[in-house]
Amino acid sequence: MTKAHQNNSNPPKFSYWHVWTDDQGVSHQTQCELTNFQQESMSNNTAPQWNNRLLTAESKIIFAELPVDWVGEWHENPQPQWIIPLSGKWFVETMDGQRVEMGVGEVSFGADQNTKPNAEGLQGHLSGTVGDEPCRMMIVQLEGDRWIGLKPGDLSAVGS
Repeated sequence: MTKAHQNNSNPPKFSYWHVWTDDQGVSHQTQCELTNFQQESMSNNTAPQWNNRLLTAESKIIFAELPVDWVGEWHENPQPQWIIPLSGKWFVETMDGQRVEMGVGEVSFGADQNTKPNAEGLQGHLSGTVGDEPCRMMIVQLEGDRWIGLKPGDLSAVGS
């Protein structure tokens, strides 16, 4: 391997927002980090890169466009899912009152299943677009009950 192909010796940290449900059925958001990166080649002839092989699971991949001024009224994520904005900006507001705005490349893991309605009847989270352009996103929905109920930090302990 030539010096030009050597990678930095410090593994990266990858931040994401984890939307989750506590034991009382209230949704929250916590910023977490993925840290278990290994240097490896994706193919025999390519230089090594930092990869985190987080999990292997049955999944659906959805590309979506949320129109300008779109609001997804209070709801739970239909199943645990990774949400990655590709253009535009969106927000998520959880039952604890925290609102997080995310733009291109700011990742969210939506795992707020099993919330309970609060005194106002709100359940899950509120989401919508921010600004004057649509938000295009890629959504990876994980199949199976194994992923329901994950709390912040649980993904760093998940094996494939």
